[in-house]
This record gives sequence, C-alpha cells and structure tokens, in this order.
Amino acid sequence: MENRITTLFGIRYPVVAGGMVWCSGWRLAAAVSEAGGLGLIGSGSMPPELLREHIRKCRAATSRPFGVNVPLAYRYAPQLMDVITEERVPAVFTSAGNPVTWTARLHDAGCRVAHVVSSSKFALKSREAGVDAVVAEGFEAGGHNGREETTTMALVPQVRQAVDLPLIAAGGIATGAGMLAAFALGAEGCQLGTRFALSRESSACEAFKRRCVEVQEGGTILTLKKVIPTRLVRNGFCRTVEEAESRGADAEELSALIGRGRPKRGIFEGDLDEGELEIGQIAALIEDLPPAGEILRRLVAEYEAARGSLGPL
Repeated sequence: MENRITTLFGIRYPVVAGGMVWCSGWRLAAAVSEAGGLGLIGSGSMPPELLREHIRKCRAATSRPFGVNVPLAYRYAPQLMDVITEERVPAVFTSAGNPVTWTARLHDAGCRVAHVVSSSKFALKSREAGVDAVVAEGFEAGGHNGREETTTMALVPQVRQAVDLPLIAAGGIATGAGMLAAFALGAEGCQLGTRFALSRESSACEAFKRRCVEVQEGGTILTLKKVIPTRLVRNGFCRTVEEAESRGADAEELSALIGRGRPKRGIFEGDLDEGELEIGQIAALIEDLPPAGEILRRLVAEYEAARGSLGPL
C-alpha cells in the first residue's frame, strides 16, 4: 500500500492512530507502529517530562517511526515542542491552533508535520504554513471538533480540491470499507481515533472502553459549541450540559460547569456518569477490544476485500 503518506512517514500502511488524551500512550503508539502504521502519542494530557518518558519508552518498544499529537492551544504546548525537538521525534501532528507557529522549527529538527483541519479554509492556511500533510477530520469524530460540523464525506473531497498536499481522512472510520470510501474521496491515508481508543493497549480505563463498546447509534452528541465543540457519550454530565445549553447558558457558565479534569475523570478514572466520555459516532459499530496490531491487520484485510468486491457498474 505504497503512496505519498507511507513514503512521507516511512510506514508500511497509510494508517495513523490518533493521538487522543488519556488513550494514546506509548504502548498504543508502539503497537500501531510495530504493526506497520503510524502510532501517535497524545500529549494533550501530559506535562513535558511525562511526554519525554513516553517518547523514550515508545522508542525502546519499536524501531519503526512514531509521532506525537500536540494540541497547540494546550498550556504546555511550547514546553512539549522543546521535548519533541530535543528527542527528535519523527512525526508531529498538530491541532487546535495555527501551525505556522511551529512548523519551521519542527522541520529544522527533522520532524514531518501534519495539521488537523475541519475545513478547506484551514487546509489552505496549513499549506501556507508549510506543513507536509493535512488531516481532514469530519465532525463524526470523538472529542474536540471543528465548529463547521462538516461530515467526513463532505470534508475530504473539499479539502482535496483545495490543496494538493498528502491528505489523511479522519472521523467515522473504523473499517476497511470506510478506509476505501475515504480513498475514493481523495484521501491517501486514514487516521483512526475511536477504533484504537477501544483497543487492548489504549490507556483508557476498562470501564470507559466497555461503556463505549455498548454505545448504540445516536448514543453520542456534539455539545459545548459555545466553548469547544466536543462529541460526548450521553451520560449524566452530558445531560447537564444539554440542559444548560437549552436555557441559553453562555460560554463562561459552560466553562465553569466543565471545570478541570473532566476528561481524565471519565476516560482515565472511569466516572461514567459525571466524567467527559469522549468518543466518535463510529463506536456504535465497534463490538470488541482487540490488540491494536490485530485492528490494523483486520483493517488492511477488510480494505483489500472491499476493493476486490467492487465490480463494474
């Protein structure tokens, strides 16, 4: 499966494991990279020295390329970038901010840079910033989303039309058939978050994983649009947010309602009622918690089978 994404990142398959807070530690990143994809460490919940520890453990666990996801709005982002450049991480995926701030410095350190976008407008800005690739993430995805609420099926071809950069599709992809559909729309790679969050190596707690496997169609909702649009599993906290939004709560009140540490409380500590349970819509299609390597092998096999099943119209 050689294309611009595999060549850019030095991987066997054009599959990226999203760098998710409280899910994407070194074990998951190493397992995906070892299986031939690109594993990402999710640094958005890490102080700098903890990230350094995860980078070094990942490097000890696999000789293959891996990367780090950095939300640029995160308070530790500058210090995380120091760690990344000092450790010479092969790939960096940036999100939630302007990539022009860091791309040149990361390139000077030998990093390949991809930026996550929710619109073709931001894809154009990413190209101007000099990134090596863009990730077009539709609003089906879990966690923080773009304000445009553009679906992956609509977003990917629009971004493909806007820029000629290597393009990775994200949001609502968990199967080989989904991967094939993204490729048909112009993507050259796929980033999977929810599917790898629900794997054996994910650092999310088992209670969170089991709850997400039980999610049915319609079991998640995009909330907190006045703060940072976030897709959540419907639970007690989510209902409280919905009630506040329905009576017109402003951003300040919603921020106070969220407080600090709710994603950790839900994803990492297992408070299934009052924690933030961030997961994508595609969770409704997931029924098991296999090892990450098995997920990747299954994905590739499903992709080949789906491609082979297409006959003439």
